[in-house]
Amino acid sequence: MTNEIVQDETGEITPYDVETETDSNILDEDLKERVRRLEESLASKDNELASLKGALANAVDKYRTAVLATDPGVPAELLKGETVEDIDDSLEQARRIVLQVRQQLDNDAAAKSIPAGAPPWKPSLSLTLKCGIVSSLPIPTL
Repeated sequence: MTNEIVQDETGEITPYDVETETDSNILDEDLKERVRRLEESLASKDNELASLKGALANAVDKYRTAVLATDPGVPAELLKGETVEDIDDSLEQARRIVLQVRQQLDNDAAAKSIPAGAPPWKPSLSLTLKCGIVSSLPIPTL
């Protein structure tokens, strides 16, 4: 171990260990190497994460397509989401909307329909006479 006397920036004289300086350089190089390896590992993990996100998006899209195929009464526009859970949630909401619309349409149709067993409509005698009289009158020309 070689010791030298050096003066630092403040003017203070301190012993300087040459081997400590060399050890410090080796430590710096080791740290730089570790940082480089960690950065490479991080980049690799980032690539892996991007790949997994793409695979997830593809799987969710296939799941959405399968759900639409098994439940054709649900409009595709109502199924939204980036995860399977989102698709399931929007499917439940879409089913509720479809049910409400169907019930409303059924109620509207029932209100406009003639009840079963109602007698057929027959024109009254007075209406028939009025029609006959009106049809026998000459049509005024202008």
